[in-house]
Amino acid sequence: QVRLVESGGRLVQTGGSLRLSCTASGLTLSSYVISWFRQAPGGQAPGAEREFVAGNSWSGTMKSYADSVQGRFIISRENDKNTVYPQLSRLKPEDTGTHYCAAHQNPNTIPSSSRKYFDWGQGTQVTVSS
Repeated sequence: QVRLVESGGRLVQTGGSLRLSCTASGLTLSSYVISWFRQAPGGQAPGAEREFVAGNSWSGTMKSYADSVQGRFIISRENDKNTVYPQLSRLKPEDTGTHYCAAHQNPNTIPSSSRKYFDWGQGTQVTVSS
């Protein structure tokens, strides 16, 4: 059974930095892409997609970032712990929301559509105060 567990979300001031984590189990990570999405406060309308933030192949050879986080988002990994660490810097109020990691079972592509992902973590809350 695939399991993804996020942690690290908290309240931070505008301009600050934050390191999240996503630990995966129950899957062969070399066969997956791990991506990050966020959902703004207020919930998600039925049928609406979550916002793609960034994606990373386990080998690190493929990376994709949304324009909104270019230059502010770096992903590192500890392969022996099956854990991915997104590092967010120069945080903005619009980064506020629930941040999720998700696994896509094709290591050769990083979809930006949340509908292409079937394995999700429970999310971690990030709040950026203005």
